[in-house]
Amino acid sequence: MWIQRGGCIFINVNVRFANESVPKLILSLATPAIVAQLINALYNVVDRMFIGRMPDTGTLALTGVGVAFPIIMAISAFAVLLGYGGAPLASIRMGEGSQEKAEELLGSCFFMLLMVSAVLTAILLIYKTKLLTIFGASPDTLPFADTYLGIYSLGTFSVLISLGLNPFIAAQGYAKTAMMTVCVGAAVNTILDPIFIFGMDMGVAGAALATIISQIISAGWVLWFLTSKHTHLRLRLKHIRMNAKAAVSVLALGLSPFIMQSTESLIQIVFNTSLARYGGDLYIGAMGIMSSLMQIFTLLLQSFAQGAQPIIGYNYGSGDYARVQATIKYCTLFCAIFGIAMWSIVVFAPRLPVMIFTNQPELVALTMKLMRIFFLGTCIYGLQLAFQQVFIALGQTKVSIFIAILRKIILLIPLVYLLPAFMDSQAVGVIIAEPIADFCAATTCCILFGLKIKQLLRKEASPFAK
Repeated sequence: MWIQRGGCIFINVNVRFANESVPKLILSLATPAIVAQLINALYNVVDRMFIGRMPDTGTLALTGVGVAFPIIMAISAFAVLLGYGGAPLASIRMGEGSQEKAEELLGSCFFMLLMVSAVLTAILLIYKTKLLTIFGASPDTLPFADTYLGIYSLGTFSVLISLGLNPFIAAQGYAKTAMMTVCVGAAVNTILDPIFIFGMDMGVAGAALATIISQIISAGWVLWFLTSKHTHLRLRLKHIRMNAKAAVSVLALGLSPFIMQSTESLIQIVFNTSLARYGGDLYIGAMGIMSSLMQIFTLLLQSFAQGAQPIIGYNYGSGDYARVQATIKYCTLFCAIFGIAMWSIVVFAPRLPVMIFTNQPELVALTMKLMRIFFLGTCIYGLQLAFQQVFIALGQTKVSIFIAILRKIILLIPLVYLLPAFMDSQAVGVIIAEPIADFCAATTCCILFGLKIKQLLRKEASPFAK
C-alpha cells in the first residue's frame, strides 16, 4: 500500500507509524526487540554458563572472561554510536518524506562501521594484554582473558556490522526481521559452545570461536536484507562513502547511547580494581555475574523504549505532536512496569539468575548477598532509560548526553571511591554506590523531562515543523 501526502510518497510501513493504535504499535515493535535482546544476551550468558562449568579451572576462567567483558562492551559501543545515532535520524527523514536522505545516512553509517572495525581490530591485537591488566586481570586470570579476547577481536568487523546496521531494519518497522538477526547468531552460538568447549576440549578459546562464527552469520543476514528487494531503506553502493554532514549528525546523536555503553568499560575498571583491593578474585567474579545481569536488565528496558523510537521520530518529523505525546506516555508506562518486574526477580529471587552462571557454592552465596544491594535502585531505572531514549528519538543531543554521563561519570565513579572510607566492609561500600547513583540519576532525569518536554513539542520549537 502506498499513499501520497503533501506531494511526498510514503511507504506502507510508515502508514503504520502514522495511523495504527499507539499501544499496539509499540508492543508490536518492542516485543520482537525484547526477544532479540534476550537472545542477544545469550552470547555472553551461554559462554559463561559453559565456561563456569569447566573442570578445575571453571571459576578462574569465568573471572577471566568477566575481566574481558568490559572491553567487549566497548567494542559494541561503537556499533551503538553509529547504529543508534543513524537510525533515529533515518526515521525522522522518512517522516519528512526524504527517502534519499535516509538511505544516505545508512550508507554513511556502513562506511564508518568499516573504518572503525579496522582500527579497533588493530588496537585489540596489539594492546589486548595491557588493556586486560588495566581492567583488573590477575596473574591467575590473565591467560584466560587474553585467550578469549584475542580470538574475539578477530570478529570485530562482524560484531560492528550486525549490531550497527540492525537498528536500520527496526527503524523501518521490521522488528521481527531485526529479531531474526540476533536469533540466527545466538542459535549457532548455543550449538557450537558445548561442541568447542567440551567436545573439542578448546576451553575458553572454543567459547570465543563460537561467538565470532555466530556474529559472522548475523552480519551476513543483515547485509543480505539491507541489499535485498525486501527492504525500503536499501544499502546502495553510491551511498557507501564518508558524508561529513551526515557523520556529524549521526555522531552527535549517537554519543549518548555510546556513552551509556562505553562507560560500562570504565565502570568495570573502577569496580574491578576497587574490589580487587578490598575483596579479591571472588568479589570480581561476583561483579562479573552482576554486570551480566545488569546488561540483560538494561537491554530489555531499552527494547521497550527503542520500540517507540521509530514512531516518535517519524511523527515528530511529520509534525504530528499529539501522536508523539501519546507514544511517549505509553513508552514510559511500559518501561516503568517492566522495570519493576525485573527488579523484583533479582532482589527477591536472586538464586535463580545466579545459578545460570555458576554452581560454585562460595561464589553463589557471595553474589546473592551483593545482588540485593547492587540492584536496590533499579526499581525506577526504567524511567531514566525511557526518557533518555525519547530525547534521542526527538534528536535532542545535549540533553541525552547529559543524562548518559550523569549516572555513571558524575555520580557512580566518585561514589565507588568515596563510600568505602565510611563503611565497615569496604567491599560493600563499593557495591552500595550503585543503588545510590540509580536513585539520584532517575530522580534528576524525571525532573529534567518534566521541564523540557512541553518546550520540545511546541510546533514552533521543532526543527522539523512544516
